[in-house]
Amino acid sequence: MRARLLCCHSGARANPANPESRAEDLEHATLDSEHAPSARLGMTLCLVLALAFGAAVPALAQSDFPNRPVKIVVPFPAGGPTDVNMRILGQKLSEIWGQGVVIENRPGANTGIGAQQVAKSAPDGYTLLAAMDTTLVMNPATGAAMNYDPFKDFSVITLTAKNTSLVTVRANDGPKTIQELIARGKQSAKKLNYGAGITITRLAGATFAKAAGIDVVLVPYKGSAEVVQGLLTGSVDFIVDGIAPSLPLIRSGQFRPLAKLNNRPLPPLPDVRFIADTSGLSIDEMSSWIGLVAPAGTPKDVVEKIHADVVKAYADAAVADRLEKAGIFAVTNTPAEFDTYFRAEAERWTRVYKESGIKLD
Repeated sequence: MRARLLCCHSGARANPANPESRAEDLEHATLDSEHAPSARLGMTLCLVLALAFGAAVPALAQSDFPNRPVKIVVPFPAGGPTDVNMRILGQKLSEIWGQGVVIENRPGANTGIGAQQVAKSAPDGYTLLAAMDTTLVMNPATGAAMNYDPFKDFSVITLTAKNTSLVTVRANDGPKTIQELIARGKQSAKKLNYGAGITITRLAGATFAKAAGIDVVLVPYKGSAEVVQGLLTGSVDFIVDGIAPSLPLIRSGQFRPLAKLNNRPLPPLPDVRFIADTSGLSIDEMSSWIGLVAPAGTPKDVVEKIHADVVKAYADAAVADRLEKAGIFAVTNTPAEFDTYFRAEAERWTRVYKESGIKLD
Protein backbone atom coordinates (compact mmCIF):
# COMPACT_ATOMS: atom_id res chain seq x y z
CA MET A 1 0.00 0.00 0.00
CA ARG A 2 1.24 3.48 -0.89
CA ALA A 3 0.45 6.67 1.06
CA ARG A 4 0.88 10.11 -0.45
CA LEU A 5 1.72 13.27 1.49
CA LEU A 6 1.80 16.64 -0.25
CA CYS A 7 4.13 19.05 1.52
CA CYS A 8 6.01 22.30 1.02
CA HIS A 9 9.13 21.90 -1.03
CA SER A 10 12.00 24.33 -0.92
CA GLY A 11 13.39 23.29 -4.28
CA ALA A 12 12.30 24.08 -7.85
CA ARG A 13 8.56 23.92 -8.50
CA ALA A 14 7.10 21.50 -11.04
CA ASN A 15 6.48 22.89 -14.45
CA PRO A 16 2.83 22.19 -15.38
CA ALA A 17 3.79 22.00 -19.03
CA ASN A 18 6.43 19.35 -18.36
CA PRO A 19 4.98 15.91 -17.51
CA GLU A 20 8.40 14.60 -16.55
CA SER A 21 8.90 17.40 -14.08
CA ARG A 22 5.51 16.76 -12.49
CA ALA A 23 6.22 13.08 -12.22
CA GLU A 24 9.59 13.75 -10.58
CA ASP A 25 8.08 16.10 -8.00
CA LEU A 26 5.27 13.68 -7.24
CA GLU A 27 7.85 10.97 -6.72
CA HIS A 28 9.64 13.20 -4.19
CA ALA A 29 6.30 13.90 -2.48
CA THR A 30 5.36 10.23 -2.26
CA LEU A 31 6.42 8.46 0.91
CA ASP A 32 6.27 4.82 1.86
CA SER A 33 3.60 4.13 4.45
CA GLU A 34 6.28 3.04 6.91
CA HIS A 35 7.73 6.60 6.83
CA ALA A 36 4.37 8.39 7.02
CA PRO A 37 4.02 8.38 10.85
CA SER A 38 7.40 10.05 11.35
CA ALA A 39 6.55 12.63 8.70
CA ARG A 40 3.27 13.41 10.39
CA LEU A 41 5.04 13.71 13.73
CA GLY A 42 7.56 16.12 12.21
CA MET A 43 4.84 18.30 10.79
CA THR A 44 2.97 18.27 14.13
CA LEU A 45 6.11 19.38 15.95
CA CYS A 46 6.63 22.17 13.43
CA LEU A 47 3.06 23.34 13.95
CA VAL A 48 3.39 23.30 17.75
CA LEU A 49 6.65 25.26 17.58
CA ALA A 50 5.14 27.80 15.22
CA LEU A 51 2.16 28.36 17.51
CA ALA A 52 4.40 28.62 20.55
CA PHE A 53 6.64 31.14 18.83
CA GLY A 54 3.64 33.21 17.79
CA ALA A 55 2.27 33.25 21.32
CA ALA A 56 5.66 34.23 22.67
CA VAL A 57 6.00 37.33 20.49
CA PRO A 58 3.81 39.61 22.69
CA ALA A 59 5.58 38.40 25.82
CA LEU A 60 8.93 39.16 24.28
CA ALA A 61 7.68 42.59 23.25
CA GLN A 62 6.60 43.32 26.84
CA SER A 63 9.71 41.96 28.56
CA ASP A 64 11.83 44.90 27.41
CA PHE A 65 9.42 47.53 28.77
CA PRO A 66 10.02 50.39 28.46
CA ASN A 67 11.81 50.70 25.15
CA ARG A 68 10.63 54.26 24.49
CA PRO A 69 9.64 57.30 26.60
CA VAL A 70 6.83 57.01 29.14
CA LYS A 71 4.30 59.80 29.76
CA ILE A 72 2.75 60.55 33.15
CA VAL A 73 -0.34 62.75 32.93
CA VAL A 74 -0.79 65.07 35.92
CA PRO A 75 -4.38 66.39 36.07
CA PHE A 76 -3.31 69.65 37.74
CA PRO A 77 -1.31 72.75 36.77
CA ALA A 78 2.45 72.69 37.35
CA GLY A 79 3.75 73.53 40.82
CA GLY A 80 1.33 71.61 43.05
CA PRO A 81 2.18 68.58 45.21
CA THR A 82 1.07 66.04 42.61
CA ASP A 83 3.18 67.72 39.94
CA VAL A 84 6.22 67.99 42.24
CA ASN A 85 5.88 64.35 43.31
CA MET A 86 5.63 63.08 39.73
CA ARG A 87 8.57 65.16 38.50
CA ILE A 88 10.83 63.82 41.26
CA LEU A 89 9.59 60.27 40.67
CA GLY A 90 9.82 60.64 36.89
CA GLN A 91 13.43 61.73 37.04
CA LYS A 92 14.39 58.66 39.06
CA LEU A 93 12.38 56.29 36.86
CA SER A 94 14.14 57.74 33.83
CA GLU A 95 17.47 56.79 35.42
CA ILE A 96 16.23 53.27 36.23
CA TRP A 97 14.71 52.67 32.79
CA GLY A 98 17.21 54.47 30.62
CA GLN A 99 14.22 56.13 28.93
CA GLY A 100 12.70 59.57 29.17
CA VAL A 101 9.71 60.16 31.44
CA VAL A 102 7.57 63.07 30.28
CA ILE A 103 5.26 64.90 32.71
CA GLU A 104 2.20 66.34 30.95
CA ASN A 105 -0.08 68.71 32.88
CA ARG A 106 -3.75 68.36 31.93
CA PRO A 107 -5.82 70.24 34.54
CA GLY A 108 -9.56 70.76 34.58
CA ALA A 109 -12.95 69.16 35.32
CA ASN A 110 -11.90 67.98 38.80
CA THR A 111 -9.05 65.93 37.24
CA GLY A 112 -11.49 64.55 34.65
CA ILE A 113 -9.71 65.90 31.57
CA GLY A 114 -6.47 64.09 32.37
CA ALA A 115 -8.30 60.97 33.55
CA GLN A 116 -10.30 60.71 30.34
CA GLN A 117 -7.17 61.11 28.23
CA VAL A 118 -5.41 58.22 29.98
CA ALA A 119 -8.53 56.04 30.06
CA LYS A 120 -8.67 56.21 26.26
CA SER A 121 -4.94 55.65 25.73
CA ALA A 122 -3.38 52.40 24.52
CA PRO A 123 -3.09 49.87 27.39
CA ASP A 124 0.65 49.36 26.99
CA GLY A 125 2.10 51.13 30.04
CA TYR A 126 3.46 54.10 28.09
CA THR A 127 0.74 56.52 29.27
CA LEU A 128 0.11 56.68 33.02
CA LEU A 129 -2.06 58.88 35.24
CA ALA A 130 -1.22 60.48 38.57
CA ALA A 131 -4.66 59.79 39.99
CA MET A 132 -5.81 61.70 43.06
CA ASP A 133 -8.44 60.66 45.56
CA THR A 134 -10.52 63.20 43.62
CA THR A 135 -10.19 61.10 40.46
CA LEU A 136 -10.99 57.68 41.84
CA VAL A 137 -13.04 58.40 44.96
CA MET A 138 -14.43 61.90 45.44
CA ASN A 139 -15.80 62.44 41.93
CA PRO A 140 -18.03 59.34 42.07
CA ALA A 141 -18.81 59.93 45.77
CA THR A 142 -20.11 63.46 45.15
CA GLY A 143 -21.89 62.64 41.89
CA ALA A 144 -19.59 64.79 39.78
CA ALA A 145 -19.97 64.57 36.00
CA MET A 146 -17.34 62.20 34.63
CA ASN A 147 -16.32 61.08 31.14
CA TYR A 148 -14.55 58.04 32.56
CA ASP A 149 -15.37 55.17 34.91
CA PRO A 150 -12.92 55.04 37.84
CA PHE A 151 -13.88 51.44 38.59
CA LYS A 152 -13.51 50.03 35.06
CA ASP A 153 -11.19 52.26 33.02
CA PHE A 154 -7.89 51.80 34.89
CA SER A 155 -5.36 49.20 35.97
CA VAL A 156 -4.13 50.46 39.33
CA ILE A 157 -0.41 50.26 40.10
CA THR A 158 0.37 51.77 43.51
CA LEU A 159 -0.22 54.59 45.91
CA THR A 160 2.62 57.11 45.73
CA ALA A 161 1.84 59.53 48.57
CA LYS A 162 -0.59 60.45 51.32
CA ASN A 163 -0.80 64.19 51.89
CA THR A 164 -1.53 66.25 54.98
CA SER A 165 -3.58 69.35 54.25
CA LEU A 166 -3.56 72.54 56.32
CA VAL A 167 -5.86 75.41 57.20
CA THR A 168 -3.61 78.36 56.43
CA VAL A 169 -3.88 82.17 56.60
CA ARG A 170 -1.67 85.15 55.77
CA ALA A 171 0.73 85.95 58.61
CA ASN A 172 0.44 89.74 58.33
CA ASP A 173 -3.33 90.12 58.73
CA GLY A 174 -4.69 86.65 59.46
CA PRO A 175 -5.81 85.19 62.81
CA LYS A 176 -3.23 83.54 65.04
CA THR A 177 -5.35 80.51 66.02
CA ILE A 178 -8.19 78.44 64.66
CA GLN A 179 -10.41 79.84 67.42
CA GLU A 180 -9.68 83.37 66.22
CA LEU A 181 -10.62 82.35 62.67
CA ILE A 182 -13.95 81.00 63.95
CA ALA A 183 -14.54 84.21 65.92
CA ARG A 184 -13.91 86.33 62.84
CA GLY A 185 -16.37 84.24 60.90
CA LYS A 186 -19.06 84.79 63.49
CA GLN A 187 -18.38 88.51 63.95
CA SER A 188 -17.83 89.55 60.34
CA ALA A 189 -20.66 91.25 58.48
CA LYS A 190 -19.63 89.37 55.35
CA LYS A 191 -18.93 85.70 54.81
CA LEU A 192 -15.35 84.50 54.89
CA ASN A 193 -13.92 83.26 51.59
CA TYR A 194 -11.81 80.14 51.50
CA GLY A 195 -9.78 78.73 48.64
CA ALA A 196 -9.38 75.05 47.82
CA GLY A 197 -8.48 72.98 44.78
CA ILE A 198 -9.29 69.29 45.04
CA THR A 199 -12.65 67.95 46.18
CA ILE A 200 -11.52 66.66 49.56
CA THR A 201 -10.09 70.05 50.63
CA ARG A 202 -13.24 71.81 49.39
CA LEU A 203 -15.29 69.36 51.43
CA ALA A 204 -12.96 69.81 54.42
CA GLY A 205 -13.48 73.59 54.39
CA ALA A 206 -17.25 73.19 54.25
CA THR A 207 -17.16 70.55 57.00
CA PHE A 208 -15.08 72.83 59.24
CA ALA A 209 -17.44 75.77 58.66
CA LYS A 210 -20.52 73.67 59.41
CA ALA A 211 -19.00 72.31 62.63
CA ALA A 212 -17.91 75.82 63.68
CA GLY A 213 -21.26 77.40 62.86
CA ILE A 214 -19.90 80.00 60.44
CA ASP A 215 -20.86 80.92 56.89
CA VAL A 216 -18.15 80.65 54.25
CA VAL A 217 -17.93 80.96 50.49
CA LEU A 218 -15.80 78.53 48.49
CA VAL A 219 -13.50 80.00 45.86
CA PRO A 220 -12.62 76.97 43.73
CA TYR A 221 -9.24 76.68 42.03
CA LYS A 222 -7.82 74.17 39.56
CA GLY A 223 -4.79 73.35 41.66
CA SER A 224 -2.56 74.20 44.60
CA ALA A 225 -0.45 76.79 42.80
CA GLU A 226 -3.59 78.86 42.18
CA VAL A 227 -4.81 78.29 45.75
CA VAL A 228 -1.58 79.69 47.19
CA GLN A 229 -1.69 82.66 44.83
CA GLY A 230 -5.25 83.40 45.93
CA LEU A 231 -4.16 83.68 49.56
CA LEU A 232 -1.10 85.76 48.68
CA THR A 233 -3.13 88.30 46.73
CA GLY A 234 -5.89 88.58 49.34
CA SER A 235 -8.56 86.99 47.17
CA VAL A 236 -9.46 84.62 50.02
CA ASP A 237 -9.36 84.80 53.82
CA PHE A 238 -7.97 81.31 54.36
CA ILE A 239 -7.11 78.21 52.35
CA VAL A 240 -7.43 74.48 52.84
CA ASP A 241 -4.63 72.85 50.87
CA GLY A 242 -1.71 70.42 50.95
CA ILE A 243 1.46 71.35 52.76
CA ALA A 244 3.86 71.22 49.79
CA PRO A 245 2.97 74.49 47.96
CA SER A 246 2.63 76.52 51.18
CA LEU A 247 5.69 75.23 53.03
CA PRO A 248 8.21 77.72 51.55
CA LEU A 249 5.88 80.62 52.38
CA ILE A 250 5.32 79.27 55.89
CA ARG A 251 9.06 79.03 56.42
CA SER A 252 9.57 82.56 55.09
CA GLY A 253 6.97 83.94 57.49
CA GLN A 254 4.36 84.96 54.90
CA PHE A 255 1.84 82.23 55.75
CA ARG A 256 0.66 80.88 59.10
CA PRO A 257 -0.73 77.33 59.44
CA LEU A 258 -3.54 77.12 61.97
CA ALA A 259 -4.30 73.39 61.93
CA LYS A 260 -3.82 70.15 59.99
CA LEU A 261 -6.62 67.89 58.76
CA ASN A 262 -5.30 64.61 60.14
CA ASN A 263 -3.43 63.45 63.21
CA ARG A 264 -0.38 62.01 61.46
CA PRO A 265 3.06 63.37 62.43
CA LEU A 266 4.20 66.26 60.24
CA PRO A 267 8.01 66.53 60.58
CA PRO A 268 8.41 69.88 58.74
CA LEU A 269 5.79 71.48 61.03
CA PRO A 270 5.79 69.48 64.27
CA ASP A 271 3.89 72.11 66.28
CA VAL A 272 0.82 72.21 64.01
CA ARG A 273 -2.04 70.34 65.67
CA PHE A 274 -4.99 68.35 64.34
CA ILE A 275 -7.96 70.63 63.74
CA ALA A 276 -10.29 68.68 66.02
CA ASP A 277 -7.82 68.99 68.89
CA THR A 278 -7.03 72.68 68.49
CA SER A 279 -10.61 73.81 67.79
CA GLY A 280 -12.51 71.50 70.11
CA LEU A 281 -14.85 70.66 67.22
CA SER A 282 -15.98 67.17 66.21
CA ILE A 283 -14.26 66.76 62.83
CA ASP A 284 -13.07 63.49 61.30
CA GLU A 285 -9.59 63.11 59.84
CA MET A 286 -9.25 63.83 56.14
CA SER A 287 -6.30 62.93 53.93
CA SER A 288 -5.71 63.34 50.24
CA TRP A 289 -3.55 60.89 48.35
CA ILE A 290 -1.91 60.31 45.00
CA GLY A 291 -1.73 57.03 43.11
CA LEU A 292 -0.39 55.81 39.79
CA VAL A 293 -2.71 54.04 37.33
CA ALA A 294 -2.58 52.81 33.74
CA PRO A 295 -5.37 52.24 31.19
CA ALA A 296 -7.48 49.15 31.82
CA GLY A 297 -6.10 46.08 30.07
CA THR A 298 -2.44 46.97 30.56
CA PRO A 299 -0.53 43.65 30.71
CA LYS A 300 0.03 42.36 34.22
CA ASP A 301 3.79 42.03 33.75
CA VAL A 302 4.02 45.68 32.68
CA VAL A 303 2.01 46.79 35.73
CA GLU A 304 4.27 44.70 37.97
CA LYS A 305 7.40 46.13 36.32
CA ILE A 306 6.24 49.71 36.85
CA HIS A 307 5.22 48.94 40.43
CA ALA A 308 8.57 47.37 41.30
CA ASP A 309 10.51 50.29 39.84
CA VAL A 310 8.34 52.91 41.56
CA VAL A 311 8.99 51.18 44.89
CA LYS A 312 12.71 51.14 44.05
CA ALA A 313 12.66 54.84 43.14
CA TYR A 314 10.99 55.88 46.39
CA ALA A 315 13.44 53.77 48.39
CA ASP A 316 16.29 55.95 47.10
CA ALA A 317 17.57 58.21 49.91
CA ALA A 318 18.06 61.22 47.63
CA VAL A 319 14.49 60.92 46.32
CA ALA A 320 13.08 60.64 49.86
CA ASP A 321 15.06 63.72 50.90
CA ARG A 322 13.80 65.81 47.98
CA LEU A 323 10.21 64.77 48.66
CA GLU A 324 10.44 65.48 52.40
CA LYS A 325 11.84 68.96 51.75
CA ALA A 326 8.80 69.58 49.55
CA GLY A 327 6.47 68.34 52.28
CA ILE A 328 5.60 65.12 50.42
CA PHE A 329 5.78 61.72 52.08
CA ALA A 330 5.88 58.70 49.80
CA VAL A 331 3.65 55.70 50.45
CA THR A 332 3.49 52.60 48.26
CA ASN A 333 1.42 49.42 48.21
CA THR A 334 0.75 46.55 45.82
CA PRO A 335 -1.70 46.80 42.91
CA ALA A 336 -4.11 44.50 44.75
CA GLU A 337 -3.86 46.54 47.96
CA PHE A 338 -4.37 49.80 46.09
CA ASP A 339 -7.41 48.41 44.31
CA THR A 340 -8.99 47.30 47.59
CA TYR A 341 -8.10 50.60 49.28
CA PHE A 342 -9.57 52.98 46.71
CA ARG A 343 -12.80 50.99 46.33
CA ALA A 344 -13.30 50.97 50.11
CA GLU A 345 -12.60 54.72 50.22
CA ALA A 346 -15.17 55.32 47.48
CA GLU A 347 -17.82 53.50 49.52
CA ARG A 348 -16.87 55.39 52.69
CA TRP A 349 -16.89 58.86 51.14
CA THR A 350 -20.13 58.24 49.27
CA ARG A 351 -21.75 57.56 52.64
CA VAL A 352 -20.01 60.48 54.41
CA TYR A 353 -20.91 62.97 51.69
CA LYS A 354 -24.54 61.88 51.62
CA GLU A 355 -24.86 62.06 55.41
CA SER A 356 -23.15 65.48 55.62
CA GLY A 357 -25.78 67.28 53.58
CA ILE A 358 -23.04 69.52 52.16
CA LYS A 359 -23.28 70.63 48.54
CA LEU A 360 -20.13 71.67 46.69
CA ASP A 361 -21.67 73.00 43.45
